[in-house]
Amino acid sequence: MAEALEYITVDTAENPQYAVIWLHGLGSDCHDFEGLVPQLGLSGKGVRFVFPNAPIRPVTINGGMKMRAWYDILEMTLDRKVDMDNIHESAEQIETIVTDLAEQGISSENVVIAGFSQGGVIAYQVALFGQHRFAGVMALSTYLADPDVIENDGSNTNQETPFLIHHGSYDPVVAPVLAERAKQHLDELGYDCEYKVYEMPHAVCPDQVRDIALWLNQRFS
Repeated sequence: MAEALEYITVDTAENPQYAVIWLHGLGSDCHDFEGLVPQLGLSGKGVRFVFPNAPIRPVTINGGMKMRAWYDILEMTLDRKVDMDNIHESAEQIETIVTDLAEQGISSENVVIAGFSQGGVIAYQVALFGQHRFAGVMALSTYLADPDVIENDGSNTNQETPFLIHHGSYDPVVAPVLAERAKQHLDELGYDCEYKVYEMPHAVCPDQVRDIALWLNQRFS
């Protein structure tokens, strides 16, 4: 069994009935998106934000330097070569957090799984291959690690779950075409995807935060 992750939580009200598990990008940490919580207009609803820390591991493309990473990236080509074993392990660790939330009285149907960059890869992995049905999936500046293995049999737990896909139009880290490919692939498989591009690099911008706030409020209505 994979080692449990450390994480911080931020509640928007007492006795939360909903949750957002938000996964940071490569080299960042659990505090990366913590400051956005007050901007999301959820103070009138009980939402528990969960921000996990990725494990510290060597990252090949960064000369083997150790940093917080959900998985190792072996090549920075357009068709990235990544360590799928790391991805499976990280997804298992997030599944454990989903179970923790259920024990706290927040079922997965009231949970949004979200991630930026590497964190988005894991969010996709958990939603597309895990056993929990979510209230929504938020994929920010990210891509599908292994799209060819997503089955088109209509049996996925999150086949009807809303997916929000955002990307920067001049992202130099994750090429915009990778987000487009993910959207197209999921569309073809019958997933419910909302896609929007912003004039920004590999980042989050104010217009996007307003759109995320609106989308989250719809999920938790």
